[in-house]
Parts: sequence; C-alpha cells; structure tokens
Amino acid sequence: MQGTSKQNNNAGATEPEKKANASVGQRWLTAGIAMPVVLLFVWFGGWWAFLACLAVAVLGTIELHTMLLKAGYRPLIWMSYGLSILFLSSAMFPPQRLLILQIGLGASVVLSFCWLFTRKQLEGTMVDWALTLAVPMYLGWSMSYFLLLRGYEVGSLHPMSGWWVTLPRGVWWLLVTLLGVWGFDAAAFFAGRYFGRHKMAPHISPAKTWEGVAGGLLLSIIASLILTVIPLGVPWYFAIILGLLIGTAATLGDLAESLIKRQMHVKDSGQFMPGHGGMLDRIDSLLFAVFVVYLFSLFFM
Repeated sequence: MQGTSKQNNNAGATEPEKKANASVGQRWLTAGIAMPVVLLFVWFGGWWAFLACLAVAVLGTIELHTMLLKAGYRPLIWMSYGLSILFLSSAMFPPQRLLILQIGLGASVVLSFCWLFTRKQLEGTMVDWALTLAVPMYLGWSMSYFLLLRGYEVGSLHPMSGWWVTLPRGVWWLLVTLLGVWGFDAAAFFAGRYFGRHKMAPHISPAKTWEGVAGGLLLSIIASLILTVIPLGVPWYFAIILGLLIGTAATLGDLAESLIKRQMHVKDSGQFMPGHGGMLDRIDSLLFAVFVVYLFSLFFM
C-alpha cells in the first residue's frame, strides 16, 4: 500500500516538479563529492592548493570564453590564461608579489596590443581587448586571494593525543569563506524555494528572492560564529558582522554571474557540475566573498 501511494504521488507530479526534484538530488550528490575534495586541498595548501585554484581558473576561463565566442566576441584566450597564472603565481611568492605583478601586467598590456596590431578586422577590437583582460581579473585575481587567505602553514596531526588536529589560522579563515558561502547558498536555495515571495532582482536573476537571502544570511552568520569566535578569537559581534558581509558578498557574486549569463543569453555557464551547471555557477558567490574575508582577516592577524 505504501509503495502504491508513492507511485500515485509520483504519477501526479507535474513535469517541472519532477525536474526540480531531480535537480535537487543532483545538487546534493555533486556537493557531497566535491566538498570533501575541496577541503582536502584546503588541508594540504601550498602548491596543491595552487593546482586546485589553477584548475578552477582554467575551467572558468573556458566557460567564459565559450559564452563570449557564442555572443560574437573574440578575446585572446591564451592571454587570459597567462594573466590568471600570473595572479596565482604572485600569491605563492608574497615577498616578490608586487614585482611579479608589475612586470607581468606591463608585459600583458604590451603583448596584447601587439596582438591587436595583427588583426585585419578592427571592428570590436577594443571590446575584445577589454574582455581579454577582464576575464582573468574576474577569475584569476579572485582565485589568488584563496591562496593568500590560506597562507603557507602546514596543519599537523597528533596521533599520540587521540589524533588531535592543529589547523593553521589560514585554514580556519578559508573554512569560514567556504562553509559560510556554501551554507548561505544552500539555505538561500531552500528558503527561496519554499518561502520566496518577493523578487530581489527580477531583471537579472528572476529566481532570487529576499526571503531566500534572509535564510542564507542566517546560516552564514551561524557558520561565522562557529568558525571564528573560538578558533580565531574573533569577538562574537564581529563574527556576526562577518557573517552578514559573507552573505552580502555571496549575493552580489551570484548576481554578477547572472548578469554575465543574461548578457550572453545562456541559462548555465556550462554542464561541468550536474545539478549546479558550470564551474562558474558553483564558484560565483565565492569569488566576491573571498575578498571580504581576506580584508576582514587582516584586522585579526
């Protein structure tokens, strides 16, 4: 009887409802696989974290360039790759970071114009040049802050004391960023789905509601309180402020990518992550939140 009841319920579900339920299941499955992998790279840090950030930047660049090509733009993809690598590499050498950026950015401007000189079709040239530089600023520059925030201290296990783990401060700050944004996204998704009534920015992201944002902010504040007050010695009232800032930055990051997709006339940036869309669809909120957490962390070194 129970099985028959379930079958009747499934049979009565509309096609959009079935797709929505399948999408939620895919989201949970993908998140369950991806999150432990990301946390593993956070633990190791160093060049392992560099490789992870590089992979994300490369995949995101491919998605952006694919959207731009379909929209009729022709940015120089190898220059975008080069600048992203430059930004990430500079984060691995803090004492030489400014020098690396000065040389790399100067060379990029000169080389990019050398490329422009070879084009026979000049229409749209400056737009393509601007997009060539904008893509790595959006991706590579943002991803470099994950490396700066993580730092270079190595975590340690204490097997003689019940496998106690000592985490560097940079790991805690990165966990605040990741879990704060993941918590915000999850809570915003379900709060918006079940309680959403008032559209936040219908011309950019029709599905986003103020109720969803409120639900997301609640979880980002809780994550901030848990991960900063005791582990990092941050006063609780500052932890609440940080949670609000993370949620706000996550919302702006999500809206920014939605604006890009709307301009490119696509629904998802790609199909790399089932249930989530492309890589950009998964990291859009993080790209803005990491700036906020990094700047905030400077006051609690």
